[in-house]
Amino acid sequence: MYKVGGKIYALVAWEKRPLTKSLKCDPENALFLRKKYPAVIPGYHLNKKHWNTVTLDGSIEDEYIRKMIDESYDLILASLSKKKRRELSG
Repeated sequence: MYKVGGKIYALVAWEKRPLTKSLKCDPENALFLRKKYPAVIPGYHLNKKHWNTVTLDGSIEDEYIRKMIDESYDLILASLSKKKRRELSG
């Protein structure tokens, strides 16, 4: 589980092979990714409108996986209060 400001932006199923990662996503982008990549499904045990579970089986380029992680982080960061964001930026 990875957090920013006390809120989860990524969940990793370390025991699964291949590895899976659940990431927050803009709802429209979530649907786009599910259509484009068979390795992307609605978030497992999560709000399926806002979360995707990605199977890391090599079918999605690493650079694009990083973009998905960054989007998830940015969405969670934006949901934090201004005070919390200031605290995190130091």
